[in-house]
Amino acid sequence: MENGVDKKKAAEVFDLLEKFANYGFNKSHAAAYAVVSYQTAWLKANHPVEFMAGVMNCDLHLTDKLGVYFQEVKKGLGISYIPPCVNRSQATFDVQDQKLVYGLGALKNVGVEAMKLVVEGRGDQPFVTLFDFARRVDLKRIGKRPLEMLARAGAFDVLDPSRRRVFHGLDALTAYSAAIHDQKSSNQVSLFGEAGDDLPEPRLPGGDDWLPAERLSEEHKAIGFYLSGHPLDDYMPALKRKDVQTLDDVTAKAERGACLVKMAGTVSGRQERKSARGNRFAFVQLSDPTGQYEVTMFSDTLETAREHLETGAQVVIQAEATMESDQLKLLGRSVAPIDMAVAEAGGAGLRIFLDAPDAISSVATILSNAARDGVKGGRGPVFFRLMNHDLPGEVELDLGQDFPVNPQIKGALRSLNGVIEVEDA
Repeated sequence: MENGVDKKKAAEVFDLLEKFANYGFNKSHAAAYAVVSYQTAWLKANHPVEFMAGVMNCDLHLTDKLGVYFQEVKKGLGISYIPPCVNRSQATFDVQDQKLVYGLGALKNVGVEAMKLVVEGRGDQPFVTLFDFARRVDLKRIGKRPLEMLARAGAFDVLDPSRRRVFHGLDALTAYSAAIHDQKSSNQVSLFGEAGDDLPEPRLPGGDDWLPAERLSEEHKAIGFYLSGHPLDDYMPALKRKDVQTLDDVTAKAERGACLVKMAGTVSGRQERKSARGNRFAFVQLSDPTGQYEVTMFSDTLETAREHLETGAQVVIQAEATMESDQLKLLGRSVAPIDMAVAEAGGAGLRIFLDAPDAISSVATILSNAARDGVKGGRGPVFFRLMNHDLPGEVELDLGQDFPVNPQIKGALRSLNGVIEVEDA
């Protein structure tokens, strides 16, 4: 008031200042943030692999964040990575030859301290077999649950490619490891060498490995997202014939304007809420081979679609796509099981690449059983592409008849020993 400002205006200005003081960025504060922002941007631009390893180590036990970071590693930055491996991984995320090495301690229900025991047991000498691993690492100290997660994630693939055999053989391996380490701790000496060298190696269960879809499902349980592939990989050729688009396709299309699209996805979560009027709506999280996304569904769509939106379900969604502040927004209009869309797409042929003659009988068994059982899906021709050093080159054989062809059959064929690849013909 001494400066010619009336009391009402002075009080109004003071109230604004008081409100701003609750969280006001003064110049020193803003300068500090600017320096940190510049340093972070410089590290990401000039040392992206080390930067992402550091970021992922900061959120080692936050699976949702790791999934987002991993999409940035693969798609945003194009960084090569090494999946969880008892011979190459550390307890935390690491960098080797400019590749991001997945940390064993980032798996679900696996502690960093337990994984340090694996790294210490490995030392400078990689493990040679599962039994070598059991001899050098006290598996009882690690625990059954962490070992199961390692098997599900494929961390033992370098020692035994059958994840199912490793998973179901963990009890035998743990007992073998315990017996060896008990001998070592009691200072017993064997006539045959070091303690435990005279103990017979246990017999691991036989049987076929998990099918590709099962492997991915088990991998997801351990990692929290799909790492080595996606359950929809074998579905995509058929879905494209029904104009079903990927997340990348939809994002590019929505940037040009609002549109109505069809997308496929594997459901990873669903949260239902009530509006102020009492109507239920939901946020549904899904993923496809190109990334993760979320769809909002209001009550009319939710009521008819709820049964198809359980975790792990595979669906085709029709949605309205728009871009808001550079973020893709999806409003669901309808949901259908993915098998329905695949069946409507009709059949296409298969080309099966083989490098071992023994695989032909296994392939023939799967195809003949599918024909006999009347497996749902379209039918199409099947070709063998033989690849062997005894042949003058690649040789293609037409089986001369149509067989049932669907994603499940493609996955079963791809899992066979001697089958290199299976693709649409």
